[in-house]
Amino acid sequence: MPVKVYERILQLLEAEGIDALFGIPDPNFVHLFVEAEKRGWKVVAPHHELAVGFMAEAYSRMTGRPALCIATLGPGVANAAGSMICAKVENSPVIFLGGQRGRVTEQRVRRGRIQFVKQTPLFENSVKYSACIEYADQTDEIIRHALRVAQSGTPGPVYIEYPAHVIQDELDLPAPLPPEAYRLVQPGADASMVAKAAELIQAAKSPILLVGHAVHTSRGGQQVKALADAMACPLIQTSGGTSFIQGVQERTFPYGFSDAAIEAVVKSDLCVAIGTELGEPVHYGKWRHWADNNATRKWVHIELDPAAIGVNRPVDVPLVGDLRTVVPQLTEALKARPRKPSPDLARWIEADRKRLLKLAESAPRLDGPMHTARWVVEATKAFPQDGILVRDGGATVIFQWTYSLCKPQDVIWNQNFGHLGTGLPYAIGASLADGAKRPTMLLTSDSAFLFHIGELETAARLNLPLVTVVGVDHQWGLEVGVYKRTFGHGKTSEPGVHWSKDVRFDRIAEGLGCQGRYIEASEELGPAIEAAFASRKPTVIHVPIDPVVNHGGLENKDMPNYSEFRTWYAEGTQ
Repeated sequence: MPVKVYERILQLLEAEGIDALFGIPDPNFVHLFVEAEKRGWKVVAPHHELAVGFMAEAYSRMTGRPALCIATLGPGVANAAGSMICAKVENSPVIFLGGQRGRVTEQRVRRGRIQFVKQTPLFENSVKYSACIEYADQTDEIIRHALRVAQSGTPGPVYIEYPAHVIQDELDLPAPLPPEAYRLVQPGADASMVAKAAELIQAAKSPILLVGHAVHTSRGGQQVKALADAMACPLIQTSGGTSFIQGVQERTFPYGFSDAAIEAVVKSDLCVAIGTELGEPVHYGKWRHWADNNATRKWVHIELDPAAIGVNRPVDVPLVGDLRTVVPQLTEALKARPRKPSPDLARWIEADRKRLLKLAESAPRLDGPMHTARWVVEATKAFPQDGILVRDGGATVIFQWTYSLCKPQDVIWNQNFGHLGTGLPYAIGASLADGAKRPTMLLTSDSAFLFHIGELETAARLNLPLVTVVGVDHQWGLEVGVYKRTFGHGKTSEPGVHWSKDVRFDRIAEGLGCQGRYIEASEELGPAIEAAFASRKPTVIHVPIDPVVNHGGLENKDMPNYSEFRTWYAEGTQ
C-alpha cells in the first residue's frame, strides 16, 4: 500500500521502538506531526529548539533507545545545533531531522535566498552522520544507516534533512524490516575472552566494579546487579554514572567523593570497568587514587566501541560488545565458582552509612541565606524514594556530589560536556519517558535555570510531577570564585557575573502556569518539597543561598572536595 514519505519515516522509527517526537512544527513536517499523534506518539512542542534537543536526549537516556528531535529549516536547525554537540559529547543517540528548501543540492549562485543555508556540511563534525535526502526512495536506506551509525560503537547523534519536495512524495514499500535485519543488535563478547575475564575475577582478592554513564543510558542496571552479586564486591560510581542500581545501593560509592570508594580503589587488585570511557574524572584509571597498585592491578573493560579499548590505559581483557549482553555472559561464567564477599565490604558499607549521617548533621545552618550544603541536605532528604533526580549548575552541583543524601535509580545531568541549562529540558524529557508517573526533582542554580526557564510552560501544559528547587545567589558562582582567587576580594568589579537581586523564580513560575514557593528557613524546605509532590503540580521553589559560600571564597574553604574536582582538569598529566 503506498505511503507518504512522512508516514514511512514514522514506520521506520517505530520499528526501533521510538514513540515520541520533540520539535516545533516545521512547515515541511506538519503532516508528520499530525500522523504521529494519530499513531499514539507523544508529540511535544517546547519553546526553543535547543531545549527540544535536550528533551529528546533525556528521553533516550530513560528508555535506552534513540529519540527523535525535529527542527525547522534555517534558524530552527541553527538553534538545535548546540544540543547536537552536547549529544555527541554525552554519547546520546538522538536522531535530528531538519527541514530544508527544495532542491538543496541543485547548483545555484544566487544570493539572498530566504531562510536558507546548506546545513549538512555545518553539522558533519557535530554528529556521527549527516545526510540530505535527495529522492524519496532514499528514505529507507538513509534512515536505517543513520540508526545503524547512531547505535554502533560509541553511541551518538545523527542529522538527516528533508527538502520540501521530498517529504510529500509517495512510496510503495513493504513493512519495515526489524532492526536486526540491517544492524548488529546488542552484540556479545568473544567466549574465550569472557573465560579469561572470569579467571581474573576468580583470582582477585579485592575486585571492584567501576560503573559508568552507559549502564544507566542502556538501562543495563539489573544485568550489572547480577554481576555485582556474583563478584560480591563494591560498585564505584563514576561522576557521570551516578544512578544507583536497585538492590546494591548500600555498596555503591562515588569515586573520589567517598572515603570508602577511595580505599576500595586503592586496595583493588582487579577493576571491571563497565559503561565508562575511563576519562579525566576517573583519572584515566591510572593515576591519583589508582597510582599505588597501577603496576599490578588487572583490568577488564566492557566496551561497545572496539576503537576505545586501550586508548586511555592498557587493559588485560577487553570484552567488546553491548554491556546488556556481555555482562550476563560474564555473570554466567562466574556461576560455577561463586566468590566470597570482599573482606572489607561490610566495613566500607558501614563507613559510608556513617558518612551520610555525618553530612546530614554537619551541613551548616546560617542565620541569613541558606548554606549551599544545607540546601542540598534538606532537598535530598525530602527526595521521593522512587523519584528521578536531575542536576544542573556549576557550584551547586559540586556541593551535590558531596552532600546528597538520596540514592535515586535515575540521575540525569550533563557531566561530560558540562552544558549549563540542560536541567529543565532534561527533567521534562525524563518525566515524559517515564509516562509522568514518578516524581521528578530538578536541583539547579539560578544561573543555569535562566537558560530555558520558558519551558516551565511546557511542564505546566503537560502537567508533569516536577519539582524544581532553585538555589539563588544572583551570580555565576564558580566564575565569581575565579575572580576572587585571581584578583583578591574587592580588587575588581567582577564584570559579567552578577545580576539583579529582584529576580523571583517563584513568581515567574506562577506566571508560566506552575506553582511557586519562596523558602528561606532550612527546616521549611523539606515540607515544601513534600507538599509540592503531593499536589502533583509542577512547582518551583525559590531558595536564597549564601553567595560567598556558593563561590567557595578566596581559598574555597566552603567548597567541598573542590581540590578533587580540579584534578579532572590536569592537562598533560600521565
